[in-house]
Amino acid sequence: MPRPPFHLAFPVREIDATRRFYADLLGCEVGRSSDSWIDFDFFGHQITAHVVAPSSADAGNDVDGDRVPVPHFGAILEWDQWHALAESLESRGLAFEIGPRVRFQGEVGEQATMFFRDPSGNAIELKSFRDPSRIFARE
Repeated sequence: MPRPPFHLAFPVREIDATRRFYADLLGCEVGRSSDSWIDFDFFGHQITAHVVAPSSADAGNDVDGDRVPVPHFGAILEWDQWHALAESLESRGLAFEIGPRVRFQGEVGEQATMFFRDPSGNAIELKSFRDPSRIFARE
């Protein structure tokens, strides 16, 4: 059974140099982006580079109205699996960094997302796309 694509968000200093490295040098397709973050198709996996202050211990970036913790890692789940897990985590009283919600509603990048931290403070994002073929879509 094929595994779902992996998602990783990581801090960078500058968008243009990051775009040149991942897109031009490594050949990664560019997905959605803004002045402060950019998605890449990293060999079938979704990685997101977020511009953050170099010495920022609790870095974050504003994405669709939420302050997203950077760095974070996660997985892209099937739509129904994501919703079932979100319901289970809520019913078990998990403290969310960003509670379960749908981001970019009605846009190309529409996705269900939730953020929480593990016991060591590592930020985790679990997300889902209603249409998995749109994971790397820009338009």
